[in-house]
Amino acid sequence: MQEINIIPPVILAIVFTLITIRQVGNIRLAIWQIMLMGAVAAILTGSISPLSAIAAIDLDVMLFLFCMFVVGEAMVESGYLNHLAYGLFRRARSVDSLVLYILFIMGFFSAFLMNDTIAIIGTPLVLYFAKRHGVSHKLMLLALCFATTIGSVPSPIGNPQNLLIALSGQVTDPFVTFFSWLAIPTILNMLLAYGILRLFFWKEFHSTPIVTKPEPVTDEGMASLCRLSLIIIFSLVALKVVSVSIGLFDIRLTWIAVAAALPVLGFSRDRGRILRKIDWHTLVFFASMFVLMQAVWESNLIQHYISDGSG
Repeated sequence: MQEINIIPPVILAIVFTLITIRQVGNIRLAIWQIMLMGAVAAILTGSISPLSAIAAIDLDVMLFLFCMFVVGEAMVESGYLNHLAYGLFRRARSVDSLVLYILFIMGFFSAFLMNDTIAIIGTPLVLYFAKRHGVSHKLMLLALCFATTIGSVPSPIGNPQNLLIALSGQVTDPFVTFFSWLAIPTILNMLLAYGILRLFFWKEFHSTPIVTKPEPVTDEGMASLCRLSLIIIFSLVALKVVSVSIGLFDIRLTWIAVAAALPVLGFSRDRGRILRKIDWHTLVFFASMFVLMQAVWESNLIQHYISDGSG
């Protein structure tokens, strides 16, 4: 029987508690700061060695997130996001249709650009919708939350959890596998989410027509690179599905994100500004989470309960 190190589970419990309360005295803590402190505590207490901590960080997930954040930030900086949003949402003539459009359109993009990316770039967009159309900020933000969470489910690149499963679980045809099993539950849950929003925010669903105005692109050069990045993403996803199905070759999921970020990183004159403005805090959160969870795994607590349950 391997000895159990109780320190990492205690650190994890403290981290979860702090994430729940988010404040110690007068100090307000961000989630990424709490997770980082947990990872540092695990290293300082000797629960995990520095080398094991570095090895615990999944570089595929980190690289995928980084590259998608680059594409997302470029879309915001160039004005292409708002321009694209007009094309996608201009047919929304009521709050009813706007909520449905947010759920399904943002959900669709979450499946390909990762839900963290859409949550980041979509927040200012839905807040703009709330202000422009006189709709509750809570309704718009919750619609985005449902869209990114549920919409990411039927894709191996929809969220970091799915990406880990697809990369580590030896899923041979991840896009087809995820979609075939999870597409219908995703659609049903999207409709359920709409019903819940309709129930709790019924006063917001007024009959006054809403009008969406066109938004110009502010940086045509960068917008062109963003268009190219989106074309690369969807083209490589389609190529991966076809190539795997006929047994030609495989395309690693991480390569899709890297290829999509290359136009922006390689040809944009504002790459430095984009790199400064991407969500580094989320990247720190995930790196820290990998370290802390590896420390918990090495504590042997999980293995102990698994062996007890199977014995």
